[in-house]
Amino acid sequence: MSQTVRRAIDILECIARRPRTQTEVGEHLGVHRSTALRLLEALTEGGLARRLPDGRYAVGHRLAGLAQLALEQFDLKDVASEHVRGLGERSGHTVHLAALEGEQIVYIDKVDPVDGVRLYSQIGRPVTLHTAGVAKAILAHVPHARADALLARCDFAPHTSTTITDAAAYRAALDKTRARGWAVDDGEYEDYVNCVAVPVRDSAGDVVAAVSVTALKAKADLTALEADVLPDLMATAETISKELGWRP
Repeated sequence: MSQTVRRAIDILECIARRPRTQTEVGEHLGVHRSTALRLLEALTEGGLARRLPDGRYAVGHRLAGLAQLALEQFDLKDVASEHVRGLGERSGHTVHLAALEGEQIVYIDKVDPVDGVRLYSQIGRPVTLHTAGVAKAILAHVPHARADALLARCDFAPHTSTTITDAAAYRAALDKTRARGWAVDDGEYEDYVNCVAVPVRDSAGDVVAAVSVTALKAKADLTALEADVLPDLMATAETISKELGWRP
């Protein structure tokens, strides 16, 4: 990548966070303010930046339009597919990709282990909100009002001895999930399987999906999943998020 292109990208990322002065941009790039001005003027002429009345520079309206067009080219399943399959091959367990669609969280992709037991979950089917790790990973990060709206439809029916069966306990689990960055399903739907799940963010930073690794407890319990699989799972979710346009 040429130095000029690299600097242009750095400027756009800088002024996207908040409007900046010519001097601030120069300091951010580590260049003389005249060099920063030359680059800013080129970006402004192209519509990718704009000069505000107070002299600071912000992103341009053309950039916003291009971003919207770019978003229309990103399909979550297509973006995630290669990464989900790679995670499945490396872990040797079942991998799920679930997305928030309207008033449901739905499985949109699944990778079964080549030589393992196939689990009950099916692509296109909604998850069981109060048991699934992917549901906790998503609901822990959406606005409280939306989480409450989805949970209002939940019956909190018991499936195993570890199922969370009341809203208060479930909200406490969401708080824990939000604090540590990942969710678990401790045999809450079927007592012989468990999983860890991590949220996926879009270009606006909103959590729109989650990826999970589910294993038979006989092969890997939660302690083993957290130690051996969670780092790769978190890296995979971060890669998918970045390809959807998210920037930490």
